[in-house]
Amino acid sequence: MATSVEDVIAKAEMVEIEPKTGVALKPQLLKEEKVNGAEPKPVNGGKADENGKNECVPEEKAEVGKEAVNGGIPKVEEKEEVAVEIEPKTGVSFPVKMEDGKQLNSVGLRKKTMLGLGIKIYAFGIYADQEKLKDLMKSKIGKAPAKPTKDMYQVVIDSDLRMMVRLVIVYSGLTMSMVRKNFDEGLGASIKKLTGGKKNEELSNKVMGAASDDIKLTTGSVIEITRFPEYNLETKVMGEVVSKVESELLCRAYIHMYLGDDAFDKDAREKFGVSLLSLF
Repeated sequence: MATSVEDVIAKAEMVEIEPKTGVALKPQLLKEEKVNGAEPKPVNGGKADENGKNECVPEEKAEVGKEAVNGGIPKVEEKEEVAVEIEPKTGVSFPVKMEDGKQLNSVGLRKKTMLGLGIKIYAFGIYADQEKLKDLMKSKIGKAPAKPTKDMYQVVIDSDLRMMVRLVIVYSGLTMSMVRKNFDEGLGASIKKLTGGKKNEELSNKVMGAASDDIKLTTGSVIEITRFPEYNLETKVMGEVVSKVESELLCRAYIHMYLGDDAFDKDAREKFGVSLLSLF
């Protein structure tokens, strides 16, 4: 059927052209919005400009704007809470797992007799890589004994398995010179025990010898001493590395202070032994 001039004119009046783009706007949309006295609605969450053109807004910004309108606060990822174990004699807490994966095997207390009084010096936690500790026990001990044995402790002392002893100061009057003297005495005694009575003061002094007296220790100050593979002993005082010493004897002597026959805390040594039994 032929189209008359009147039909063409009628249809053209139903279509409005966007002047900048030349795109025809939908007649139904225009009709509804203009009837209600509103401007053309934006599409896809966009923003219409003064000419009715759609202006896109990124989803992320739209979400932030939505939260602001609702009075909300953007969500922040919370760190996973790590369980702790409390050293009962001091109340000091130790995380059961460190960020590098080492796990807590035992906690204890280092006491020192001064003027006839037992002074609490520091609480400590002993950490180790549980899988490697398990492999060590199975390869050196074999079957699980009924209770912790001297051989089990000795295997750990003699190995170069990565271990850390975390010390938390509880005695408020402690100074670096006092810590240095305490370590020199403790390590000196362990070295003599392992060498059949021979002294090696030069070696024992290397752990804390470089620690400055300017380091101020307070209750809660942390010292971490780590034995690394290939018998390297690293000492950190309040996060600052004060010494790195490569010595098999020194590494063995240090762990011996906590797991040897004359351990600083016999209960802590026993608990460490029980943790070893659970690995079989």
